[in-house]
Amino acid sequence: MQFVTGLQCRECGKTYPKEPLSVCEFCFGPLEVIYDYQTIKKVLDRDIVEKRKPNMWRYSELLPLDKAPQVGSDVGFTPLIKADNLAKRLGIKKLFIKNDSVCYPTLSFKDRVVSVALSKALEFGFETVGCASTGNLANSVAANSASVGLKSYVFIPSDLETGKVIGSLIYKTEVIRINGNYDDVNRLCSEIAGKHHWGFVNINLRPFYAEGSKSHGFEIAEQLQWRAPDCIIVPMAGGSLITKIGKAFGEMERLGLISNNHCRIYGAQAAGCSPITTALKSNQDFIKPVKPQTIAKSISIGNPADGYYAIQTMQKSKGWGEDVTDDEIVSGIKVLAEDEGIFTETAGGVTVAVTKKLVQQGRIKKDDLTVISITGNGLKTQEAIENHLIKPLVINAKLSEFEKTVNTVQNVA
Repeated sequence: MQFVTGLQCRECGKTYPKEPLSVCEFCFGPLEVIYDYQTIKKVLDRDIVEKRKPNMWRYSELLPLDKAPQVGSDVGFTPLIKADNLAKRLGIKKLFIKNDSVCYPTLSFKDRVVSVALSKALEFGFETVGCASTGNLANSVAANSASVGLKSYVFIPSDLETGKVIGSLIYKTEVIRINGNYDDVNRLCSEIAGKHHWGFVNINLRPFYAEGSKSHGFEIAEQLQWRAPDCIIVPMAGGSLITKIGKAFGEMERLGLISNNHCRIYGAQAAGCSPITTALKSNQDFIKPVKPQTIAKSISIGNPADGYYAIQTMQKSKGWGEDVTDDEIVSGIKVLAEDEGIFTETAGGVTVAVTKKLVQQGRIKKDDLTVISITGNGLKTQEAIENHLIKPLVINAKLSEFEKTVNTVQNVA
């Protein structure tokens, strides 16, 4: 059964058929997938979801495919971890980590959106796919394309972290490094998509691609015993993830899967690339593009496509947005590792550090059930912290040296 009725412009409301389109031809507004919620409500309930396999497709009626997914059968349903140690450090009682740093197969939430986009690309008959990426998306497009035999091209800024470059090259994709930042990369990819019959996951396939992020929110609500959290903190790059988490909780309430959705949604950015939080704090209804200057490269998008809608999501939910310095980002990475045993990349350091700031500001209350979204793995961005860690001790293979070293360490501690 098909539940997607078409696409609709977020601004003027003009409708379009299910085609690889992303921009309204009348007002140039972004297109959004629209669903037949009345029919979905008749066929979907909690019991049905709980009986399905533990992956993102347990919510298939709310994802924009017309056929069974051909990509990502094992993607999603990542752990929701009760973070008591970090909660104590922050001074709150009920804290959870949604840990997409272990998402299969490339250790970031991008496997969710790519699984949807590539499945849709196959439905549309594309043989070649591509993306503009700050790293995680490139890894996911490369890996998931390889799994189904699609030809892929990934375009990345030339200064991307080594781990993320290798994490694409290994799949024998065509990796093209661009002299410039992500916005330069995205501009070029838009031109290529307009000329070549390729499925660019975050350009002409963007309306479908973005819907995959909803599964992150669906899982959180289910893992919390079918309720939305009081607060959620989400990293913002282009702004799509935060808007789709808001949409996910709204859809679940509309369908009766959860009730009383009062979740306050908070956005997190790096101070060196904070066009969304800057606009929010200034009470502006437009985004002023910036040139990124931060270690948080995975969320360094200076001209965020969904920035305006991210602001709307935060304001409508009575949430807020904050940004943090590079030093605070490193501290956030280290704190999460030390307290909860989770090694996150720089984007995760941003969300942890922003959570700390929001608690200190009193925006997150002591008794709020709070979720931090961790979206990528720290093994990909080791450069960000390698000079901020204590160097390992080196001794000869002698018991006497070991005991002397241990005594010295214990006395210092």
